[in-house]
This record gives sequence, structure tokens and C-alpha cells, in this order.
Amino acid sequence: MRTEQPKMIVLSEYRLPDYLIEETHLTFELHESYALVHARLVMQRNPGLDDTLPPLRLDGQQLELVDLALDGQQLSAVEYTLTANSLELQPQRAAFELTSTVRIEPQNNTALEGLYKSSGMFCTQCEAEGFRKITYYLDRPDVMSRFTTTIHAEKHSYPVLLSNGNPVASGEEENGRHWVTWEDPFKKPAYLFAIVAGDLWCVEDTFTTMSGREVALRMYVEPENLDKCQHGMDSLKKSMRWDEEKYGREYDLDIFMIVAVNDFNMGAMENKGLNIFNSSCVLAKAETATDAAHQRIESIVAHEYFHNWSGNRVTCRDWFQLSLKEGFTVFRDSQFSADMNSAVVKRIEDVAYLRTHQFAEDAGPMAHPVRPEAYMEISNFYTLTIYEKGAEVVRMLHTLLGEELFRKGSDLYFERHDGQAVTCDDFIAALETVSGSDLTQFKRWYSQAGTPRLAITDSYDAASQTYQLTVKQSCPDTPGQSNKQPFVIPLSMALLNAQGAAMPLQLANESAALTGERVLAVTEAEQTFTFIHVAEQPLPSLLRGFSAPVIMDYDYSRDALVFLLQHDTDGFNRWEAGQQLALQVIEEVVAQIYETDEPMLDTRLAEVFTALLAQDDLDPAMLAEFLALPSTGYIIEQYEHADPLAIHLAREYVSNQLAFALKAPMLERYQALRKVSLETAYVAQAEDFARRRLQNMLLAYLMRTEDLEVMDACLDQFGVADNMTERLAALACLVNSPFVDEAQKALESFAERFADDPLVMDQWFSVQAASLLPGGLERVQHLLHHPDFSIKNPNKVRAVVGAFSTQSTPNFHALDGSGYAFLADKVIELDRLNPQMAARMLSPLTRWQRFDLHQQELMQAQLKRIKNSGELSADLFEVLDKSLPV
Repeated sequence: MRTEQPKMIVLSEYRLPDYLIEETHLTFELHESYALVHARLVMQRNPGLDDTLPPLRLDGQQLELVDLALDGQQLSAVEYTLTANSLELQPQRAAFELTSTVRIEPQNNTALEGLYKSSGMFCTQCEAEGFRKITYYLDRPDVMSRFTTTIHAEKHSYPVLLSNGNPVASGEEENGRHWVTWEDPFKKPAYLFAIVAGDLWCVEDTFTTMSGREVALRMYVEPENLDKCQHGMDSLKKSMRWDEEKYGREYDLDIFMIVAVNDFNMGAMENKGLNIFNSSCVLAKAETATDAAHQRIESIVAHEYFHNWSGNRVTCRDWFQLSLKEGFTVFRDSQFSADMNSAVVKRIEDVAYLRTHQFAEDAGPMAHPVRPEAYMEISNFYTLTIYEKGAEVVRMLHTLLGEELFRKGSDLYFERHDGQAVTCDDFIAALETVSGSDLTQFKRWYSQAGTPRLAITDSYDAASQTYQLTVKQSCPDTPGQSNKQPFVIPLSMALLNAQGAAMPLQLANESAALTGERVLAVTEAEQTFTFIHVAEQPLPSLLRGFSAPVIMDYDYSRDALVFLLQHDTDGFNRWEAGQQLALQVIEEVVAQIYETDEPMLDTRLAEVFTALLAQDDLDPAMLAEFLALPSTGYIIEQYEHADPLAIHLAREYVSNQLAFALKAPMLERYQALRKVSLETAYVAQAEDFARRRLQNMLLAYLMRTEDLEVMDACLDQFGVADNMTERLAALACLVNSPFVDEAQKALESFAERFADDPLVMDQWFSVQAASLLPGGLERVQHLLHHPDFSIKNPNKVRAVVGAFSTQSTPNFHALDGSGYAFLADKVIELDRLNPQMAARMLSPLTRWQRFDLHQQELMQAQLKRIKNSGELSADLFEVLDKSLPV
């Protein structure tokens, strides 16, 4: 058990660094059992501070100091102080050089942070504080330096030696070794440093920038993955062109490199000029990656590339400003994906994820503002609040200012701060300058945690033709914060007439009406908007496009929701009406489960689904979204104390009833879509994604009927599909069906076919771990002993432990607590290998307050068991400390 609490880092205590590092010269000698890192740092006293010379304190962890010199003079042990986390010494001049040599053991680095060796490849991950595990350094984002890096290694095993920037020299050595020197002309913080050494093959392409420069594009992979690179390369080129056209940002180096790595804690990392990717986030071809994977890869490649400006050229001053780069870049990659595919579907996907996961984070013990005030371990703050809510904050600024002013503001931001480490306030200041707006109140989105609620009521006076909309905003207390002040909330809305058309909108203080949609700025705790010349009783369409990350309460009747689903001119709000209608129906069934053995389905849901299926002109992507019921996770979030098993049963009941009621039109539509799939080759584009998405959703519904004809169709799709999207969807249907023998044969066939592809096997693991059928824990325990599973590989952990604890609701939430105990066991085991993964895997147990008393007690018991299990990492300790009741 941990006896001392890790130090709390507090935003209010930020101080400028005492010293700066103008140049960083690194030399790596890589060997099988160790590595030597030689560093020469050209340093100076920070000119922004006084002329005194305080002690120099460098960060360092798990380093064996071999040599240390100041301005060429060796330092004895009495001239410096070493601790487990630092090296401290006294400079004698304002400008000086510090040289050091340290010994590290990358092959034993299971935390995958710093320099590590995995699958025969040396690789780095330095964000947020991994560089201190490579050499002694000022490991903070506001210390930016120009890096020159030389790597020495045995040539046969490590023919490829990569680092940031441009290659400037190379050569051969004795004993079969060789070396390469890389030079990065742009200053960067240490967290953006990277090296890779391995036996990799390269796929090459070029890109011509808007100024006419030719940039070499290289993707490095293991030889068996050469045929999976084209989609990633195409995504990169699309991203580069889009960033030029949308934001005027041109790439700045002569070469851009991507390396695919199997063992990686994150999805990808934007190291300057040398992006390192988890293989699952960049490798794809039709036979092995689903449509969702193709779209995800396109988005992630774009995200990491966009960081070249929003994160690299302009970086964050400290880690409290993390959303400055991540929130802004998620917004940018979301815009890109919307332009590449269906904008409405992209918005639906983003909001569904936000409301299920980030809203849960906001309501839990780890709730924190977009700009946190304090942390123990920064790796715990790579959260959905930082990324997804941060992106929504930027989206609201875009909505309030408009496209033109927002672009001018981003241009000014990049121009003002190129080569600097800055804050969220600097970003806002640029937008204020170009727009003339005062965004002081808006900045509460950065400092106040929690999800605001909008309680909206309305009234219509036919005699005076006036319509009033009253909006009350509030935000619940969150850890360390209460009595929240009003936010600035952009409320996009329209008023629909009886035919579903948007009515003219004129506020009482305006001289003319606006047509269609408008944005109301909600800035007070309670605010009333009065519209005049409203010819008939309107139906409000509120929060169109999900214009703010809030929970909205408006008392729509089910008939009104049916009308909106059929007629609203805003695609997102059509989907939202269907979600709220289905949610009301499912919640009604939950209540009936407690009262009767025979719940009843509101026929309006089946009727409107039937009508939607009959609309031949409806975009298949949108129809698929309309037919998808709210996720179990989202439904759970609607309850103060949820019974996850009752919610699961209710959702299953509604799904089954819809399947039986709509079997004929669903089967007819499925067969028509399947015919097209059989007649056309796989194409990774939006129209084909949409067709396959709808086809697979219909198959999932139809398999609920347990019809033998449907089972045969499912087996046929599984067997003859030329792409992983259709094959994996059919496999998932079988695994969740009562056709046990057929499912087992399909699983064996799948594993035999893809045994040599670890990324595909991850999908095989996940589809079984996520199964909703009884016996889930036994299946997962069996998977842990599979020869392809490794607790040291983050992808495998996510595929099995993660899928079970987040998707297999009836098994994870078993009444005997066995699911919770299993997760606790894995978290304890992981913490000794990879603390970041352990802290992230713990998340399902930290949300115990959301569930009923029985589940609460079981979850708390496992949290306490973990806390008492022995010495804990700082990562895990912080999450436990915040999660357990006082």
C-alpha cells in the first residue's frame, strides 16, 4: 500500500523556467541489453528573469548517470545532487554547456514511455513526461530547443534509423554498425522528440505544397504490412491539402514520416516530422480492416498531421493548457472528416460518443475543467474532457464568430505565436482581436467543470402572435467546484410550422425577421427570448447541430418527437428526436420490467421506423443512424442510480420487438443492399461505407428473429465477403446469437484465416469479449490464455479486458460482482507493468455512483482492494484517491 502521496502540481504555482536550452545535441548508442545516451545541452539563464544564477534542476527518472561535465570540466559527485527524479547542480555562468552520459535499459521498459524496445524495434514515446526517462533535461513544454540527433546501431538488425527533422549525415562503422544524424531546424519541446530504430520497409510518395515545394512522404512498416499502407498515405495527402485550403497551413520540412508500431499506449503521436502510430491506427486494407477502421485511420492521420501547426509550431506553455493543442486539433480533424464524408453523420457520431463517455466523465469523480487546476500525474489528464469537450469549446467559438472571423482569428494566432509555447488565453485573445468581441465570460468553459443543463419552456399567444422561449441554465457541483457561474451557450434553434418548414424568426427588439435557423446567445442564469409575428403555434427545433455540449430538458411529447424525426430540416435534430423517442420507450419498458412480466412496446416507434425504411431517397448512412437505438451506456447516464441489468433487458426487449415487427421490410432492404455488395468491389468511400453500415445494422436486427433463412444469409455474408466490414459484422451477429455451433465454427475459421495478423486477431478477441450472451467471464478468462494474447500489449488489453468491461453489460455487471473482481485483478497486474494502461482500464469502476446500491457496494469493494494491494503507481493512486468515497 502506498504510504506517501504523490506531489500535486498546481496551475497557480506556474513559474517561468530558470534556464533555457538553446541547442540539444544527442547521441544514442543502441545495444541489445542497454543504450548509452550522450547529451550536450547549450544552455542559458532565462533572459526574462533576473541576473542571479539559481541551482539548475533537471528532470530524470530510471537513469544511470555515467558521466557529467560543465563547460568541459568533469564534475565530481560532491558537485551535484542526484535523486530518483532529478539532477541538481550550480552553474557558474549565465551561458554554459552541460554534457552527460546515461545508461538505460529499453528492453525492460514495459511502461512504453521514454525509449523502449518492443518486437525487435527501438521506439520512443515522450509525451507528456517520457523524455526524462531518456536523459537529464528540462522536461517541460515551455523549454523549446533545436535538436540534432545521431543514432548508432547494428546495421543488420536496425537498418533504419530515424529521428525528427531532416537527415544530414550518415556513415558506416566497424563491427557491422552504422549511424545517421538528423537535424530539426525548428525549436520544439522535449515531448515532441522521437527516434526509431528497426528493420522496417518503406512506402514512399510525394506531396507538392501550395508554394510548390516537394515533400517526401514515407511510411515505415514491417514487411508483412506493406500492402496496408495505401489508405494511410492517401489520408495523409488529403490532410495536407485540406489544411492548406481550410487553414492556410503549409508543411515546413522536406520529409514527413510515419512509423507503425505494434506496442504503443496511445493511438498516435505527433512528434515533429516523425509521427509514431499504433499499428491499428494507420494500417488498413479491405480484407483486414473495417469501414470504421478506415474512417478512424483517416481521422487520426489528419489529427496528427494537423498538430504540425496546432501543437508543434505553436505548443502549450504547460500541461494545464493541453486542450489548447488537443481540443483545437480534434475540432480541426472533425471538420476534415465532415468534409471527407457525411457532415451530419460525423456530427451524430461525435455527439453520441461525447454524451455517452465525456458526459459520464463530467459526472464522475475525475471531473475536471477543460483547463485543469491541479494534477498528480499528467498522463491521467489525457481525458475526453481535454479532447472531446475541448473540441466542443472551439466549435462553440466557431459558431459564435462565424467561419470567416474564426479563420482570421486562427491565422492571427499562428502568426503571433509561431515558435512559442502559449496558453488558452492567447488563443482566445487572437479571436477577440479579429472579432472585437469580449470573450471573458466565454472563458468559463475553460475553468468550470461539469456539463451544463438547459431547462427550456415556451408559450405561444395566438392573439398577439408572440412566442416566448425561456431558458434556465445550471451546472451541477463537481469535485472542488460548486456554485457555477453562467456560461455563454450558443443555442441554435428554429421554429417549425405544421408542415415542418422553418418559420421566419424576429425577436421583439429587431426590425426585420431572419429566415430559418438562428443562434441565441444564452448568457444568464435565466433568459427569455420573445419572438414576434409568429403566425401559428410552432414546434421548436432546439440545440440544432448540437450547438453546445449541454444536457437539454424540453418537454417534447412522443408525437412531437415523431414529427421532428420525420420532418425537421436539421439532420442532427431528426436523429436526436429519434433517440429521445427510443429513450422514452426504453425507460418505459424498464419501469414495466419491475411491474409486470409482459412489457409493451409503444407502437409509434415501430411505425416511424417502418416509414423511414420506406423512404427510398433517404441517405443510407442517415437511415442507419435513425434505426440505431441509444447505447446502453447513454441510457445508464440518464438515471441518477441505474440498474444496468434492467436497462440491458429493456433495450434487448425493444430491439427484439422491432426486429419481429419490421422483419419483412428489413429483410427486403437487406437483400437489396447485399446484392449490390456482391456485385461491386470494395471501395473505401463514404457512399459505400453508408451502404455497408445499413446492411450490417439490418442483419443484426434480423438475426434477433432466430430465423434459419436469416442465419443462412449471415453465414453466407461471413463466408463470401471480400471485406472485413461485412465479415466481422456477420461474425458478431453469430457470436451473439443462439446458433452456438455455427458461431464456434465461424470463430475457428476466422482465427485460422487471420492467425498471422495481430490487428485482425484483436478484432477476433474483442467480438468475443464484448458478447452479451451468458458466460462472458469464462470466455474472457479463456481468451487470456490464448497464445496471441499478451498483457504487455495495450491493444490486446483493450481488445479483451476493455471490451468486456465496457461493452458486455450483463456479464461485467453480474450480480455476484465477478466482473468487477476480474477487472480489479487485471488493473493490479497491469499497474506493475504499465501504469498508464492500469489507470485507464480502471475507469468503469470509478463510476460507481451512477449505479444502484448493490452495484455501488460491489464496485467500492474492488476499488478498496486495489488500493490495499501494495505499492501503487502515481497514475493509479491518483484515480483511486479521487474515486473512493471520503
